[in-house]
Amino acid sequence: MTADVSLAAGRGYLAIPGPSVIPDTVLQAMHRPSPNIYAGELIDLTATLIPDLKRVARTQHDAAIYISNGHGAWEAALMNTLASGDKVLVPASGQFAIGWAEMAEALGIEVELLDFGTHAAWDMNRIAEALAADKTHRIKAVLAVHVDTSSSIRNDVAALRSCLDAAQHPALLMADCIASLGCDRFEMDDWGVDVMVAGCQKGLMVPAGVSFVFFGPKAAEARGCLPRVSRYWDWVPRANPGAYYQYFGGTAPTHHLYGLRAALDLIHGEGMEQVWARHHLLAQAIWAACARWGADGPLQMNVSDVALRSNAVTSLHIGPEHGTRLRMWLEQTLGLTLGIGLGMAAPDSTAWHGYLRFGHMGHVNGQMIMGLLGGVDTGLKALDIPHGSGAVEAAATVLAQATGAKQATGAKQATAAKQASAATGDTAAASESCCG
Repeated sequence: MTADVSLAAGRGYLAIPGPSVIPDTVLQAMHRPSPNIYAGELIDLTATLIPDLKRVARTQHDAAIYISNGHGAWEAALMNTLASGDKVLVPASGQFAIGWAEMAEALGIEVELLDFGTHAAWDMNRIAEALAADKTHRIKAVLAVHVDTSSSIRNDVAALRSCLDAAQHPALLMADCIASLGCDRFEMDDWGVDVMVAGCQKGLMVPAGVSFVFFGPKAAEARGCLPRVSRYWDWVPRANPGAYYQYFGGTAPTHHLYGLRAALDLIHGEGMEQVWARHHLLAQAIWAACARWGADGPLQMNVSDVALRSNAVTSLHIGPEHGTRLRMWLEQTLGLTLGIGLGMAAPDSTAWHGYLRFGHMGHVNGQMIMGLLGGVDTGLKALDIPHGSGAVEAAATVLAQATGAKQATGAKQATAAKQASAATGDTAAASESCCG
């Protein structure tokens, strides 16, 4: 009688690499009537968003908001800095870098693509060679994806800036942080990034539909040299609006702004360093589980080098006979939705069914990640997919040891403080007795 029972009732868990889980406070902030877009609280609220967005991006420079997905942010970055006939260099470690390159080509921009495949990060030597070969500085920008959501590779943006500086090359450094912002450490100003693009639906925990372009003085100078920029994509009035509507090129994305305010409050209430640390620890738990599963089965992480793995997304391969079957079973039976594979095989090929991804970005905590891993472990057992044992235990150990050490340190510090306070009190008492 229980063979066909579904366990999917209750709140489902969308464990895909964006859109990410939306916090209840964000949903509640958005659940309201439309506000006045000409005066009042919305105008005041929007003014608070810009500095807090820049705090997440770690920049003192300008920010522009677009009613678009990340692809819109790509186009905005290109339209404000480059003209048809210009050339860009694109080091690629997955599908999204190639997508940005294709968008540039569609705008008449020449692309030099350095494709490092889907398992490797950028090769700085090859990038240095390409920059050195550009004697006349035809390359006007380097389009760099910090974390490619398809492969889950995290690239070294700071090293890329060093590479540009060593070559004394004037190209703009543009970074795609759509998957990484608010999850993996990113320092726009300290790393010398000229343009950074991001979306609201991943680490920023807001429903998809709004994107951001942050730009520094060098990029602003490039914008000033262009003969014309599309009125909609022009970032000048968005970054320095003379009237409220210019923030958005028209009507404001009202409810997204309320949600974004709530999300930024959560992020800065926790603190950026803590947000990054939380994502890293939860990712380590996931990697520990995946390593155990793969020790005696077909599941393998796409990125073997721990130093190159994103804290926001993990791309996996489990074989075409298992991948889609596992994803469908988890969604239909447990209410757990995993991400499909992207850019690892042609969508119409059998191989495509062997890839999947875990999203662990934004509004995630320890019990959610343990639920994700427990669900996957259950699916592997239910479908009789070969896998190593002890995965959930390995993840639990990672979290227990890290948080246990923190608690122990906290307890030691509290004891030391108590002893110091007691000693100070004894000294004070003795002093008072002596002098009384």
